[in-house]
Amino acid sequence: MRLPVWRYGGGWHGHDDAVAIEEPLELRLHTPDGPLPLGVLMRTPGDDHDLLLGWLVSEGLMPQALTLAADPENANVWHLSTPEHARLAAGARLSVSSSACGVCGSGSVERLLARAIPPEPFPVPIDPAVLADLPRRLMTVQPTFAATGGVHGAALVTLAGDLLVAREDVGRHNAVDKVVGWAHRRGVLPLSGQVLVVSSRAGFEIVQKAVTAGIGAVVSVGAATSLAVDTAAAFGVVLCGFARDGRFTVYTGAGSLATLAIVGDHPL
Repeated sequence: MRLPVWRYGGGWHGHDDAVAIEEPLELRLHTPDGPLPLGVLMRTPGDDHDLLLGWLVSEGLMPQALTLAADPENANVWHLSTPEHARLAAGARLSVSSSACGVCGSGSVERLLARAIPPEPFPVPIDPAVLADLPRRLMTVQPTFAATGGVHGAALVTLAGDLLVAREDVGRHNAVDKVVGWAHRRGVLPLSGQVLVVSSRAGFEIVQKAVTAGIGAVVSVGAATSLAVDTAAAFGVVLCGFARDGRFTVYTGAGSLATLAIVGDHPL
């Protein structure tokens, strides 16, 4: 899908950009007591039947006999019927499976954003030059990545560009959780007026974690997905991607950024 975005590289350029689609796929297990959410996978729509079969295999839940059927009214819901419903219900983790993290979330499509708290507005406009420099700043505090090239990084930064904390992990969602946990231990949640920078792409789970921590801006080195953009827009989060070499793309919240030279037909 294509969305209107702004790109910063010393000046602003407005245009349309392609964004990968990310949507939740819920698998509901039918039991004598009614349907039970067996899992929610964040995915790009397509080949859903194969995706669900593969997930059942990898989770050790594949029954000897089953019927998988798409919901006729909701393309993001599938139904599973099997004589082994009791075993599957007992073994299910009943949580959200992500395209990046395996399991990180709450259990059904309806509860994905149950704990979300809209962040407070920024007290002053964000300097785009500060955001453009964040990937470089993050790299300076990633010793494990420098040594191995095999981990992601996440950091909290003030609007003035001061680094508060940085963490690394093989999972980008884990790196963010470590940063949020650091803030929780210090009793400083919600993290209003601060920016989260991640070395990865910005999928739904990254923006979800930012929103639940009250973080008002997310900057990623990689792209953002469609659901990440939708979630950021719904909760007033500034979402920037492709941050590298002094440039970045603004998907949502451009009005919170200080403007420089505008190139194009539409002002920020």
